[in-house]
Amino acid sequence: MFPSHLKAVVFDLDGTLLDTAPEFIEVVQALRAEHDLAPMDPEAVRAVVSDGARAMVSLALDLAQDHELFEPKRLRFLEIYRDDLGRATSPYPGILALIETLAGAGITWGISTNKPSWLTEPLLQRLDLQPAPVSVVCPDHVSKPKPDPEPLLLNCEQLGCTPEEVVYIGDHPRDVDAGKAAGMYTIAAGYGYIHHDDDPANWGADAIARTSEELLALLVAVTRS
Repeated sequence: MFPSHLKAVVFDLDGTLLDTAPEFIEVVQALRAEHDLAPMDPEAVRAVVSDGARAMVSLALDLAQDHELFEPKRLRFLEIYRDDLGRATSPYPGILALIETLAGAGITWGISTNKPSWLTEPLLQRLDLQPAPVSVVCPDHVSKPKPDPEPLLLNCEQLGCTPEEVVYIGDHPRDVDAGKAAGMYTIAAGYGYIHHDDDPANWGADAIARTSEELLALLVAVTRS
């Protein structure tokens, strides 16, 4: 059931709040170029962005994650990403209007991401979203990352509300699992980085927003009801 008294909205970062795929596509292509490999289909990269750096490195170099060379290649991937962090990233359409509308309705917002803080914090500083999130929780802030509910419960603590007063939005099954385990109302971001053979309708979310504009309309309607 949608919160009867909505106090906060928490977003996953990559593929939900921000479209970071263009940047990761550039990083994958750069990594491949360093190995004299031809550029790969950008959509193949986009589909695995929410699976993190390890999945993208494995895809880029066709390298098993237990291979002895995998870790140095992963670190190189992150080095390339860090050097151009935020240059090709932007909020999804309607997101800036959404967080402004939430603020106008007295609803705070936060972020729960599996991106480490050493990448998340400078990215947010560069983008300078306003109003700024009240809570940003990264995996290095907790003992167990999503799909464990611990990050979302820390969001609640920082936002000063209970899980029943929060909506959590994410573009991966682990986001829905974490939100449900925390006791939150969950929305699947069907516009995010989703594998071609996956369907957000199967994740068990309370609602699905097929576009970021649809997410805006859904939450704006609630704030005005």
